[in-house]
Amino acid sequence: MSDAIEGLPPRMRRLVDEARKFPPVSVAVVDAGEEHVIEGAREAALAGLIEPVLIGRRREIERVMEGLDYPIIETDSEQDAASLGVEQVKEGKASALMKGWIHTDVLMHPVLANLRTGKRISHVFVVELATYHKLLFVTDAAINIAPDLLAKVSIVQNAVDLARLFGIERPKVAALSAVEQVKPAIFSTIDAACLSKMAERGQIRNAVVDGPLAFDNAISREAALTKNIKSEVSGDVDILLAPDLDSGNILAKDLEYLAGATMGGIVVGAKVPIMLPSRSDPPSARIVSAAIASLLHHKGI
Repeated sequence: MSDAIEGLPPRMRRLVDEARKFPPVSVAVVDAGEEHVIEGAREAALAGLIEPVLIGRRREIERVMEGLDYPIIETDSEQDAASLGVEQVKEGKASALMKGWIHTDVLMHPVLANLRTGKRISHVFVVELATYHKLLFVTDAAINIAPDLLAKVSIVQNAVDLARLFGIERPKVAALSAVEQVKPAIFSTIDAACLSKMAERGQIRNAVVDGPLAFDNAISREAALTKNIKSEVSGDVDILLAPDLDSGNILAKDLEYLAGATMGGIVVGAKVPIMLPSRSDPPSARIVSAAIASLLHHKGI
């Protein structure tokens, strides 16, 4: 058993153990010629989660592989690496993509052009904190920059479907804003209130949605009661919907770097799961992301 798996907190460990029941997924690692990228792919492969195909500059990849025997596809640029990764998927040679030492927008450009489905593409972080009693799902902190109301409906539905894949039958969603009251000057409060009503009317399926809720009211029932907020979601939230990419990204990184969260992320809504670990993420984040990708591939949403 790898040290990265041994060091995972209990809920993440169970998630990885569940994914390891399935055969490993063929993964195209896009722009793989960097030590942390190779190490993350190696750890996920040793865990039995993936079978990596490394795409990038052969000399850079071999310099950090240290005797590992993974297939390498030679390319000279990150743009070509992204295109070749997508081609691997289109040809049925890869069932998932993993971001290597490449910028997210460069990777996603050919994805958006070639791997769309009828769903909106969005990103979900899965987060475990020692200070919270269950997994948290944070969306969208990586793909949709300033989503409007209809985009948020799709982003929420994607996260709900992912949470249900993990056995959460009716996830509780907090539509976050800076305040808990509807204020026309703060557009996110209007979106949040609409999302709440849309869930009541069945326009968002299989979920309880409440908002607007400030972060403290979503996480802490005591904070909500202090402000006379009566909410089924407060203190028991599963999914945190950020108002925009900036706030979602800041929230996720705050949880990781200041609150000690263990987390992995996945892009949903494309034809295959896509892992977008930060280039500074530890191997554990890539293992968790690989486990999520495996469950998505084998169970589907």
